[in-house]
Amino acid sequence: MARHFGFCFGVENAIEIANKVIEENPDKNIYLLSEMIHNPGVNKDLVDRGVKFIIDRSGNYNISWDEITSDDIVMIPAFGTTLEVEKILKKKNINTQNYNTTCPFVEKVWTRSASLGKKNYTVVIHGKVKHEETKATFSHAKENSASVIVKDIEETNLLIKIMKGELNKNIFYKVFKGKYSPNFDVEKDLVNIGVVNQTTMLASETQEISNALKNAMIEIYGIENINNHFADTGDTLCYATNHNQQATVELLKTNADLAIVVGGYNSSNTSHIVELLEKKFRTFFITDETKIISKNKILHFDITEGKEIESNFFLPDKDKVKIVITSGASCPDAVVERVFLKIYSFFPNAKKIKDVLDSLTDKKKT
Repeated sequence: MARHFGFCFGVENAIEIANKVIEENPDKNIYLLSEMIHNPGVNKDLVDRGVKFIIDRSGNYNISWDEITSDDIVMIPAFGTTLEVEKILKKKNINTQNYNTTCPFVEKVWTRSASLGKKNYTVVIHGKVKHEETKATFSHAKENSASVIVKDIEETNLLIKIMKGELNKNIFYKVFKGKYSPNFDVEKDLVNIGVVNQTTMLASETQEISNALKNAMIEIYGIENINNHFADTGDTLCYATNHNQQATVELLKTNADLAIVVGGYNSSNTSHIVELLEKKFRTFFITDETKIISKNKILHFDITEGKEIESNFFLPDKDKVKIVITSGASCPDAVVERVFLKIYSFFPNAKKIKDVLDSLTDKKKT
């Protein structure tokens, strides 16, 4: 099992606040702007307890603002929200101060983006344009500076070619449509830049993007002028996402028959863990233990095809099977435990869990 996996501080904090709000307000209408986190079990639990989601995964409204009054409670999810939505809430006199579960590390990115804007840097956001967190970060960033979203190193390299004049600047407005701030001027707004990220992206990929842009600036303006054109923003990476990813990289050093990753299919940080493990292992991405139908059958999500598929004989036919197990930052530890126990049930000759734990305790004592 990975050294670091499961709930991060931001997720724990969001769920704790949500539980408190539900318990203390049994007679009130309680709304969430969108999914609390990208975990189907957690979100279902909130819905079952009466919480209503205003906006769905695609950004469509399930509930009209006309139905919501100042007497209702509206919670802001861990991803945060856009300034546009904040203005709507303020206009309706809806107080969210005690119901804001925005992750502190997301807010840190916003603060850094604002700081970059005040120093006339353009903010380059490494993220997924449809992800709630990136939407929120983009909204806050473009309030203070020119901003553009890049999803990967391929888009970054394209941006670099435009910056160098190797491609016509009009290509920018086609490729990055819907990803740049109003009145973005390619000739003026790509002279001074700083990179921030959606906190659940691969840290190594954000670093690769940052390095590529920095090297491009050195090539264009000279290394002696780099501090005038490129801002150091490495400290905006989320520690929890980084730790989980580093722990996953450590798993790649072992030999195993397969890997199982547990988490929500629309969870960005979980999908990146899957990407890492797929480099070496047959990897099965599942939401919970119910996806393991039997020792010979499993339902799992294919991140390349973007859909759930069925695989047979996923467990090798032998007594001792080595399995790598980890989960995303929005997956409860209890779900990982149930997955482990489900697999354990397929091996009747295995040692009893209690005996193994007792032996480990005895080793620690000696």
